[in-house]
Amino acid sequence: MRKTPSIRVSSLSSKKKPKSTSTPPTCLPSLLRRAFFFLRRRRRVERMPKVKTNRVKYPNGWELIEPTLRELEGKMREAENDPHDGKRKCETLWPIFKIAHQKSRYIFDLYIRRKEISKELYEFCLDQGYADRNLIAKWKKSGYERLCCLRCIQPRDHNFATTCVCRVPKHLREEKVIECVHCGCRGCASGD
Repeated sequence: MRKTPSIRVSSLSSKKKPKSTSTPPTCLPSLLRRAFFFLRRRRRVERMPKVKTNRVKYPNGWELIEPTLRELEGKMREAENDPHDGKRKCETLWPIFKIAHQKSRYIFDLYIRRKEISKELYEFCLDQGYADRNLIAKWKKSGYERLCCLRCIQPRDHNFATTCVCRVPKHLREEKVIECVHCGCRGCASGD
């Protein structure tokens, strides 16, 4: 007759059970392994994350600038849906660049020049994508006050690693009438 080892039940119940590991022991039969994975999956379902809502809290003063921004958003949608028959590939993007510039300039003027909106509303507009944060940062530097778009100052987008021809002041240009290939600007140098 075989002797079975005696186990004291009271000592097992008083000890804390170790937390389950991510992988079951390999000595368990396949049925127990399946049950282990089922329980692990079930435990994940119980710990679901909180539901996120799309409610945005608008800061004070939003009611004053909302109609203008909505109007510019409508113009942007029209520009995106306009037919581009007979236009060059780059010309189809010009109206979009122009409207994006208008939106950014509107918010920049309200906050920096006229001081009609609060810093909270200004930051809200930048965070929500109503204005281009990088373009506004360039407008604050001297020499870039009238910059049309960021592509005009990126050397990697131009021949000979220079800037766009629209960045050259009018009195230094050989040609008097030019158009930027990227945004259609006719000159955004500050010394015009």
